[in-house]
Amino acid sequence: MKILSASFLIMALIFSLTSCLPGPNPAEKSPSPQGKVAGFWKGLWHGLLSPITFIISLFTKNVRFYEVHNNGNWYNFGFVLGAGLFLRGGILGSRKFRRTKKANFLP
Repeated sequence: MKILSASFLIMALIFSLTSCLPGPNPAEKSPSPQGKVAGFWKGLWHGLLSPITFIISLFTKNVRFYEVHNNGNWYNFGFVLGAGLFLRGGILGSRKFRRTKKANFLP
């Protein structure tokens, strides 16, 4: 009985986690109304601006967080790389992390 309830719990957890996964982007590799498709450099720029863009997108319908008319994997890589620069090893977090890391190892 325990095996049955444990397997049911695991399956429920797997189904609930996979139901939140994003689906395919139907506008990928198709040009925008201006005839442009965003690539790596545009993805990097959008990733760098993502914290600001996210806040603005909450209050307006004209600003989107992510460019849907992109070239696929290269745009995604640039976006994640640009957004990651604000995390622990990036532009804003690296100096603070190094100071706290060094301070923790001092006797």
